[in-house]
Amino acid sequence: MKKPDIVMYCNVMEEIKRRTSVIDFFHNGTGHALYEPTTLESIALQVRKILELIAMASLVANKKEYEKVYSNFANAWNAEYLLKDLERVNADFYPKPVVEAPSDDPKVKNHLVDRDEDYLTKKEFIKVYKKCGAIMHASNPLGRKIGYEYYKKSIPEWRQKIINLLNNHQIRLLGHDGFYLIHMKEDRDDKVHFYEFALAGQTDS
Repeated sequence: MKKPDIVMYCNVMEEIKRRTSVIDFFHNGTGHALYEPTTLESIALQVRKILELIAMASLVANKKEYEKVYSNFANAWNAEYLLKDLERVNADFYPKPVVEAPSDDPKVKNHLVDRDEDYLTKKEFIKVYKKCGAIMHASNPLGRKIGYEYYKKSIPEWRQKIINLLNNHQIRLLGHDGFYLIHMKEDRDDKVHFYEFALAGQTDS
């Protein structure tokens, strides 16, 4: 039986996939926002929204805690403080990217191995969140200009690191003793699927 908390979490992951498609739509030249600066600003907005969804997803089924932390996201700019707020509520809020490797145990098909650090770490999360916020403000014509070339170069790397973070990851939801393994897509379809690991065993959807 599906549990509402993990279903809501998977819905957030689907939203992230849709927003990633918007990034791709702009970045690969299929679409644009009339000229390059506004196109890059539009992409950066989607990246920032994705980061907020990643951060908040583990609280999605806990309305009181979600609203408390979300108000901080809405009103504060310091991503480092925001992540600390989240860690106080759910120390394991951040996705843990893993790789499924063949198991030597005939009773176990695969075992989970930590992914190499080619993904968006919490430290990089803070940097990217700030950078995506900075581009939302107008350039000071008398001061330092926005470095659009920096964003043009960095956005593909940020996108790939976010995908590497989420493509196959573990998550611990607030109030749940076990953990979930999340597949952002599988060969059978393009939907998000989850596998629950708890003391009683494994279930999947």
